[in-house]
Amino acid sequence: MAHIDYYFATISPFTYLAGQRLEEIAQKHGASITYKPLDLLALFARTGGTPPLERHPSRQAYRLQELRRRAKRAGLALNPRPTIFPVNPAPSSYALIAAQNTGDGDVGALARGFLKAYWADDRNIAEDDVIRDCLVQAGFDPALADSGLLSGAETYGANLEEAVAKGVFGAPFYITDDDERFWGHDRLDDLDWHLAGEP
Repeated sequence: MAHIDYYFATISPFTYLAGQRLEEIAQKHGASITYKPLDLLALFARTGGTPPLERHPSRQAYRLQELRRRAKRAGLALNPRPTIFPVNPAPSSYALIAAQNTGDGDVGALARGFLKAYWADDRNIAEDDVIRDCLVQAGFDPALADSGLLSGAETYGANLEEAVAKGVFGAPFYITDDDERFWGHDRLDDLDWHLAGEP
């Protein structure tokens, strides 16, 4: 069975714009997914990236246009300027890691729930009530917001180290079990093509 390691951030708008295409592609090819949320700003610092607010104004302006266009094409609501930007991604990531460890619920739906809450609904995904609501909506026990903190924090840090070691430098980033790497939601067609066994 093919496998995909999925490196992403709950504060990445381009991860949000991927929607559920990764899960659809994985199901099509019988592939499994391991969700690996990480600290995107720390990843940028480690791999030569620049945080959005520190980029040249022309790059910031282009990013906003690109987000608007991509959201329209995907049919997704998008608020390109959340009230809190950037929000702390750690609490939602810890909850997602704890949820994945249970083997219950829909981890993909939980990831999308956090992303939608932030990028469409302008909710603070670092707040307990928002995290609990997203957990419940995806079929998880809301108590995971509290009980999974320690293991979540350890795995969150390990995900960053692993990502850097494997050549990840942005989000979303997909790595197959044969070490083919795909960066960006706009490379999902290439991932689909690769899993189909195209040369």
